[in-house]
Amino acid sequence: MRVGVLTGGGDCPGLNAVIRGIVRKGVQEYGYEFTGFRDGWRGPLDDDTLRLDIPVVRGILPRGGTILGSSRTNPLKAEDGVQRIRETLAAHRVDALIVIGGEDTLGVAAELSDTHGIPCVGVPKTIDNDLSATDYTFGFDTAVGIATEAIDRLHTTAESHMRVLVCEVMGRHAGWIALHSGLAGGANVILIPEQRFDVDQVCAWVTSRFKASYAPIVVVAEGAMPKDGDLVLKDGTLDSFGHVRLSGVGEWLAKEIERRTGKEARTTVLGHVQRGGTPSAFDRWLATRFGLHAIEAVRDGDYGKMVALRGTDIVRVPISEATARLKTVRPELYEEAGVFFG
Repeated sequence: MRVGVLTGGGDCPGLNAVIRGIVRKGVQEYGYEFTGFRDGWRGPLDDDTLRLDIPVVRGILPRGGTILGSSRTNPLKAEDGVQRIRETLAAHRVDALIVIGGEDTLGVAAELSDTHGIPCVGVPKTIDNDLSATDYTFGFDTAVGIATEAIDRLHTTAESHMRVLVCEVMGRHAGWIALHSGLAGGANVILIPEQRFDVDQVCAWVTSRFKASYAPIVVVAEGAMPKDGDLVLKDGTLDSFGHVRLSGVGEWLAKEIERRTGKEARTTVLGHVQRGGTPSAFDRWLATRFGLHAIEAVRDGDYGKMVALRGTDIVRVPISEATARLKTVRPELYEEAGVFFG
């Protein structure tokens, strides 16, 4: 049996661990052969492949990024996209495809599997942790660790100059990174996409912090929006899945805070730093287990499913169910953090 593997969407720490787990178990226990497709869905569209075997995946466990490359290619919008994928799979005698990605990449896998009969197994990947069918996605723990370390460092420089420091983290629709890193790093304000924020209230918290002779740290997710405004965009361009490029809410908020309070404010945008570098121990563990269970699903012929973490167990759920809605921060979880605001 020959199995195809691709990694799509934004890269994140742990992707290589999944690939390694899939190939090691598939070769050693089942005698499968593997074909990797480069740059997400572009690989099967353009017939761009890489042979995967045990020597190729040796040593990649601690490496960030993905040896297969990634992209935000949407094959459903490409001319004859589905047919081109069929032809590529047939040319390489690929019997099943393991798709490692987030909401958009797995959404394509669900369509190909459920509608077009192409056998796919999904693995959930996103630093945003916003897939509803799994307790955690790999990459999230590493991103939170990076953001928390940054916040810790910002505290010392903020106190030295007694200025406001705004830290912008990733999170288009879900504020999990902001919430977890903000709480862990002792932020004085945390702003997330799920709850529109009042700039005057933010300024009141900032002022309260200064009255206690401490400099405030504000953590804001890139998708957070003020009550009387809209998303702050990097530019108006759209990717192939219709997403705008976010970034800028941190800089906008810092200027508003400085204008309204008279206190000096600076912005740090973590951006792709959160995606890069070596994965945490938890992400290596989770990604490896996902890989092992994904190849088991292929062995069982259980297509149209995604592996997911429930407690400490790995289970299988329909890919269509996993991508039907996003997992966002519940109001009660956000309210817990409110005791530390100001």
